[in-house]
Amino acid sequence: MSIEIPEGLTELLQSFTVEVLRNQPADLLEFALQYFTALKESQSNDELHHSALRPAKAVNFIEEAMQIDSENGEDEEEDDDEEEFVAPVINRFNRRASVCAEAFNPDDDEEDKEPRITYPKTDEQRQRLQEACKDILLFKNLDPEQMSQVLDAMFEKLVESGDHIIDQDDDGDNFYVIESGTFDIFVKTDGTERPVGSYNNRGSFGELALMYNTPRAATIIATSVGALWCLDRLTFRRIIVKNNAKKRKMYEAFIETLPLLKSLEASERMKVVDVLSSKVYSDGEQIIAQGDMADCFYIVESGQVRITMKRSRSKKDLENGEVEIAVCSRGQYFGELALVTNKPRAASAYAVGSVKCLVMDVQAFERLLGPCMDIMKRNIANYEEQLVALFGSHVDIEDQNA
Repeated sequence: MSIEIPEGLTELLQSFTVEVLRNQPADLLEFALQYFTALKESQSNDELHHSALRPAKAVNFIEEAMQIDSENGEDEEEDDDEEEFVAPVINRFNRRASVCAEAFNPDDDEEDKEPRITYPKTDEQRQRLQEACKDILLFKNLDPEQMSQVLDAMFEKLVESGDHIIDQDDDGDNFYVIESGTFDIFVKTDGTERPVGSYNNRGSFGELALMYNTPRAATIIATSVGALWCLDRLTFRRIIVKNNAKKRKMYEAFIETLPLLKSLEASERMKVVDVLSSKVYSDGEQIIAQGDMADCFYIVESGQVRITMKRSRSKKDLENGEVEIAVCSRGQYFGELALVTNKPRAASAYAVGSVKCLVMDVQAFERLLGPCMDIMKRNIANYEEQLVALFGSHVDIEDQNA
């Protein structure tokens, strides 16, 4: 049976997907409802006033600079009221001819053959660059060799107050990391430019146009003297985008083998992949500590993790050390108990040899693993049975919070 794709469907879904990736909404359905309602109202107003179709614009919800790496931009302004939400009007007839239209295949090795770009740096410059990049989320999963290539390829750009760093609708050329200075974010809608946020001496911006081959979604202007570190588009795509694609493919194959996640739909597992990060621990390193508040959930990707528990809260027993209650190996998980019960950590975890774990923060855990929660709650009874066997009497695992 032949299925015809309705005209405009592809553009509509692409625009919505880009806005979801920009905003990372906690409630996807609520975001979609608001997005499409505003879009419909905007189109109705256009028809009412017999307006011609305008070029596509970015949603004024939150802009390019307010990226997935939200921890790097602490000074963004609060979103405006829902009444001021302006949805993009999709122009299906005018296509932009630019580098942003280029297709990018992360599996293609052609760009690896291009000569690598290196900008010589003094020891002082490199130290400043490493400090500026240490909290950039996009760099978190790079191995040391890849990170070294990124640092080699970055160049310094000094700016003055009033300088336009990027302009809305321009092609993406560089990714920017702020070393110092303040910057305002503006978005133009209906011919009027309005401020939507700012950066203050930290953060990064400009990655969305490079990752998704789209024009710049906002204008960013320096409001003081400052310094930026810039990464060219080719190096960004060759290292950052390709590394993220390979990571996604690897994690997809891995989590499909996990019994815990078999109750999830394929689309739900893909969402899990998107929020996982990887962390390596050396032999004997403590991963979680009994009594700490829970912030992450862990899946063992390689190596083994030793789970231990203190016998009781008495000083005498604490001096006698901890008792091993379990060993987790590849594909097994730990750290979920405190998240399920909303209690402090009931046990400690230590790396046995070199260990690599996939880590999910508490917000993503609560949002994405709801269908798995019943399985995790059933495991509490199994944990208590193990403790009875070890300690010789009933132990309420939820109370082991010394």
